[in-house]
Amino acid sequence: MKSLIFILMCFWGSLKTENVLQSVSDDDILQLIKDYEKLIVFFTKLDCDICNKFENHLDSLQDDFEKHLNAPTVKAVNSHLAKLYSPSKEPAIVFFRHGIPMLYNGEADETDIYTFLETNQSPAVKELTDKIFEHITQAATGATTGDWFVMFYGASCVECQRLHAVWEGVGATLRGRINVARMDANLAGVNTAKRFKVTKLPTFLFFRLGKVYKYDLPKTDIKSFVSFAQDWYKNAKGDKVPLLSSPFDEIVDWCVEMIRFGVEVGLDILAKYPWLWQIGLGGFGLVAITALIALLKAGRSKPVKDTKKEKKSK
Repeated sequence: MKSLIFILMCFWGSLKTENVLQSVSDDDILQLIKDYEKLIVFFTKLDCDICNKFENHLDSLQDDFEKHLNAPTVKAVNSHLAKLYSPSKEPAIVFFRHGIPMLYNGEADETDIYTFLETNQSPAVKELTDKIFEHITQAATGATTGDWFVMFYGASCVECQRLHAVWEGVGATLRGRINVARMDANLAGVNTAKRFKVTKLPTFLFFRLGKVYKYDLPKTDIKSFVSFAQDWYKNAKGDKVPLLSSPFDEIVDWCVEMIRFGVEVGLDILAKYPWLWQIGLGGFGLVAITALIALLKAGRSKPVKDTKKEKKSK
């Protein structure tokens, strides 16, 4: 009887071992993201009760993830990568789809976790460019494509990179209700960024019924973004969406930029070489004196010619 109990305990222990999430290093995570089309990473830390609750649910779900989503599940303890995908760090469930991360934003509930990940096996955030922005969003007319929540980002913006998984989580949460997109303000979306006077990155703009609302709240978590898009935007100032620039407007803007650039360069040069002011003033004075002398001569010579004409006529 004792031997039977021992065998059963060993069998149960082996089952539990199989269901325990595999712990991996940061280097392993980066390699797994490259190797697998889909990957679920649980970022956790030691002595964290809420982390343990999430981990227990993921332990139970990992077979379903593997079977139905074709996504292995691993965990990373005290990972330096956690802050790259989750502003609040651990605990965090991040679902990678072809390398694109999405942060889970729900409670420690098995049904909620599985449903959220299963529903969002493909990215929810659309990538917009200058060429397709107005056609896709119809922002100026507020027509038929619905509301749009757009993040303007830059490749060299560290904060933008940290919000990539968060923004995917926003898109996943609002999927089917509000369109969520992003634009590279320095490259493919540079003209649209100028159109809406985007000067700081990241910038979040919400477009609804021909008006644009800027997200200026200090929080950058999924719940705050979702709340703003669903209702809180009413507390922000809504401006009328500016019309697309005409070719003439673009030429004028280009000329203004060139003049501004020229002035800035000139001031920089004069700041480095102040003696150029003296040369410039001297040159200007010389030109002014020359012009004045020429005018005086012209003024004197004119009456003489008129006098000769009068004598000849007599």
